[in-house]
Amino acid sequence: MPKFPSVEWFEAVRDVVSGDERLRKLGTCDAVMGVKVLDQAFEITFEAFDCTGVREIPAAELAKTDFYLDAPYETWQEMLADIKEHGKPDRQHTLNTIDFLDPEGFAKSDDQSKKDSFYRYGQTFQQFFNASSEIETEFAVPQPA
Repeated sequence: MPKFPSVEWFEAVRDVVSGDERLRKLGTCDAVMGVKVLDQAFEITFEAFDCTGVREIPAAELAKTDFYLDAPYETWQEMLADIKEHGKPDRQHTLNTIDFLDPEGFAKSDDQSKKDSFYRYGQTFQQFFNASSEIETEFAVPQPA
């Protein structure tokens, strides 16, 4: 069972969405998304109808992505648990809602034109995280009792 966050976890999600018709129906997506969780950073590449790459990167390289998602660990854990329970997030746990409710934003970028890909391809990124409902996830930070 892959731990979140890890390259293995993101690869397991990528394996679920690879060639997935749900992703194809959303259209093409050409973007590089960063994900920051605690002190770890990941780069996830989308090309055409697929997620083509996952790798861990130094946090300083997040600036090279089109945008990156950054939230407290508890937010990630809550979102993924909600997706696991329902197969998709409720309205309070979508990427867009988390971004909207965070005064500093969940999606971050120094380049607004690149950050726009978060909104343009948002359903693709949401479907990527929704696919996590199909894998078992162990959280790297223990859940509070």
